[in-house]
Amino acid sequence: MYEVLVYVYEHFWGGKTSPDREQLGRRLHRAGFERGEIQQALHWLDGLDSAAQGIRLAPAEGEATAESVSIPPTWAASPLSRRVYSAHELEHLGAEGIACIHFLENAGALAPALREVVIDRALAAPESPLALDDLKIIIMMVYWRFDADPDVLVLDELCDDASRRIAH
Repeated sequence: MYEVLVYVYEHFWGGKTSPDREQLGRRLHRAGFERGEIQQALHWLDGLDSAAQGIRLAPAEGEATAESVSIPPTWAASPLSRRVYSAHELEHLGAEGIACIHFLENAGALAPALREVVIDRALAAPESPLALDDLKIIIMMVYWRFDADPDVLVLDELCDDASRRIAH
């Protein structure tokens, strides 16, 4: 499923430009992906759309317009609040996954609303605990869905393959 998601991410940046699910399925099949992988990825993407419904990101500084201003939902997190993970979430995300999410939050790269979408979609993944590389793909797909441009250093962190690093 993750290879399909990476292909979608690379070829259809910004969820608004991707074709409808049926056409996307045909394109993925022509690209050589197996039917089961495609169906699982499309189902996961449908869940991403559902989880993202009603969430709009606040515009970047200087970009506020009447159309883009987002009214925070009543459940929006206060800057002083702290996310408490359930036992199921802790088990499914694993220590590395929680650390990754926490790092992105502290860096200001993952708003509380996006964090919740990431957690929702990570819990929808069949593997438990979820591999850190798979969680990073999920995070990238959440950015993709919201057409959010993460900072270059955040992208580097999410796309870096630690196994290929050379110690100096």
